[in-house]
Amino acid sequence: MRKIAKLTLFFSLNFIIIFAAVTGIKFLSLRVEWAKVLPPQPESSLTLIIAAAHWALSLSLYSSILIALNYAVRRSYFPVMAVVSVMVLSFFISFGISAALEQWKAVPPSQVAGIKLGERGLILSNSLNKNNTAVVLLNGSSEPFGPRVTSIPGQPLIYQRSIGVNYDDISRPALPPVPFGDDTPAFLNSISIDIRLNAEVLQQKFREGFLSYLIFAGSLIFLLCSLGYAIKFSVWPLANFFLCTLAFSGILSFITFFNSPEMREITSSFLENKLPVSLALPLIFFGFGALVHLYSLLIYISKRRRDDEF
Repeated sequence: MRKIAKLTLFFSLNFIIIFAAVTGIKFLSLRVEWAKVLPPQPESSLTLIIAAAHWALSLSLYSSILIALNYAVRRSYFPVMAVVSVMVLSFFISFGISAALEQWKAVPPSQVAGIKLGERGLILSNSLNKNNTAVVLLNGSSEPFGPRVTSIPGQPLIYQRSIGVNYDDISRPALPPVPFGDDTPAFLNSISIDIRLNAEVLQQKFREGFLSYLIFAGSLIFLLCSLGYAIKFSVWPLANFFLCTLAFSGILSFITFFNSPEMREITSSFLENKLPVSLALPLIFFGFGALVHLYSLLIYISKRRRDDEF
């Protein structure tokens, strides 16, 4: 019981610290992205905090499981005890945070007054942008999505009457509100997208009901716990940690790939209405996780018997 209490405390503190830190960093990132749109959109800080928290919840879930199980391996905790404890804590903490975020969404957003930055002919440019693209807002900051002229190096000037859902000329490129560059490495950008899409899936499952959330999140946590405890290819804990991280990022990418419209159509045609498509991914997670858990348990039993013989 003492080991379970230590593992529970360690996991809970890690989850809270990671969730709070990542939420704060993501919130600042969203504020920067928000500032690129002129004038500011009528959204409250609470709206941005909720959006950041949903993104952070997905990352915190993966990170906390990874750190807690590696901690259990180093402390030589009983595998079944460690896995069951982490699974239960992961599910109920993530479910509780999701419920709180859904309740906070009912709070009406406060209106944010836009800062007047310029009149007609306002030129927006970024000296740090490598392509030196510039946008001229013909009606100024009062209509950031209104008429504009865009200057791209090496190309003729582009005039757009408006941007948004309906374009005057669909052959013209869709341009961002403000031409700020993005120098984020492709690998990190891909992981960020996978985390966001995974957070959207968790949010959707929560809205569908407790049973739907239990099936998806439970099978996902079950798989993550199996990989986090089973990958011990070397005697170096740091190398094992990075291998687990790669495995977890692979699961993130697999969720994004499997939930793509093309894969859902292929899965639906393969199942031939014998099974709901929404259950296909949880069954894959549960089946693979069960195999890995069984393998880990057999390895643990064989080692115990070998130690007893000597």
